[in-house]
This record gives sequence, structure tokens and C-alpha cells, in this order.
Amino acid sequence: MEAVTWAAGNGDRSENGDYIYGKRRLREIDRRIGFLSTRLESAEVVEPKQQKKLDQVFFGASVTYANERGNVKTITIVGIDEADLSRGQVSWVSPVARALMKAHQGDIVEVRAPSGVEQIEVLEIRYGGVRGGTE
Repeated sequence: MEAVTWAAGNGDRSENGDYIYGKRRLREIDRRIGFLSTRLESAEVVEPKQQKKLDQVFFGASVTYANERGNVKTITIVGIDEADLSRGQVSWVSPVARALMKAHQGDIVEVRAPSGVEQIEVLEIRYGGVRGGTE
């Protein structure tokens, strides 16, 4: 804001690059604030421990699965803004999360990825430390 005020005081605004750039940056910031405000209004806290169907994969589940090569991996299904693959958190819209949705322990599901279709087996489902499945 201060940069735009300073640039506005430098004379002809039609050829003032600092002013034009500053106004453009302010519009971008306003757009981002509007987007985030809308997201906050529709945000809903999901408490994984309150999941009623512990034997099925839904949003918030931590799922351990094995692929066709026997590699075992654990992921947690989270919101788009929370996804962090290095921490094992994948977005609910990712191919693996979509394939796992509504699966039960022992199910084999197909993951459609750019590299092709792969089958994975659900080994364990947990919600906030609580195991689902056969317990």
C-alpha cells in the first residue's frame, strides 16, 4: 500500500511503472484474500476419531497398503491444502486416495496413475490412532 502511495506521488500515473505494478499487486492480494475468505467460510473441521465406519476408508483415514511389488506404504487422506507427500499426507482428490475411498481392510483396488493401472491391497485402516477393520 505504501509503495502505491509513494508511486502515485511521482507524477503521471499512466507511465509510472511503480504505480502500475503496485496497483496490480494490490489487486492480486485482494483476489487472494477473497479466495481465502470464501474457503474459510466453507471449511469444515473433520475429526478422524469421530468416524463411525472405522472399517472403511474415508477422509481423514490413515491407510497402510501394499502394491504389486510388495512395497508397503502408509498415507493419510487430507484436504487439498494439507497435502504433503513427504509426510505421507495425500489429497483426497489424488488417484491413490480416490481408489482407496470406501475400501475395506483386505480389499484390492486399482489405482489409475499416469504410469498405468496398479493394484494395491488395503492392509490397515486407522482414524486418529484407532484401528478399523477386524478389531
